[in-house]
Amino acid sequence: MAATVTLTVAGLVEFSRALDGLDRSLPKALRLALNTSADVVIGKAQPRVPTLTGRAARSMRPRSTRNAVRITAGGDDAPHYPWLDFGGHVGHHGTAARAFLKEGRYLYPSYYELRRSGEFDKVLERELRKVAAQAGLAVS
Repeated sequence: MAATVTLTVAGLVEFSRALDGLDRSLPKALRLALNTSADVVIGKAQPRVPTLTGRAARSMRPRSTRNAVRITAGGDDAPHYPWLDFGGHVGHHGTAARAFLKEGRYLYPSYYELRRSGEFDKVLERELRKVAAQAGLAVS
């Protein structure tokens, strides 16, 4: 099971539809722009993940759609990642215990820090402006 974080940007669906009407390749450019903003969060979260083999940290991947920024972690590469980030009880009869934190330890706190500092918003705005410029749109 992979852990997934989804972020929603107001007006992104409308922006995506408008781009689709201009050029069929632009929605893909939009998805790649959203992946770039997800990479910033991954870059901040990865060093925080405890490492034995490093698989859990390396399992973080941007998986955005043209309407949402997504980060997945865990999966077949590191099925223990959700336990590392959120905690709980696992193993035979739940013998491996870690305090459960609804907000997580790595991904969400990294995202919240980047939002507070404004860095995430700057990267996202820069990337969306690039897509708009590629479409020939002027952005004020």
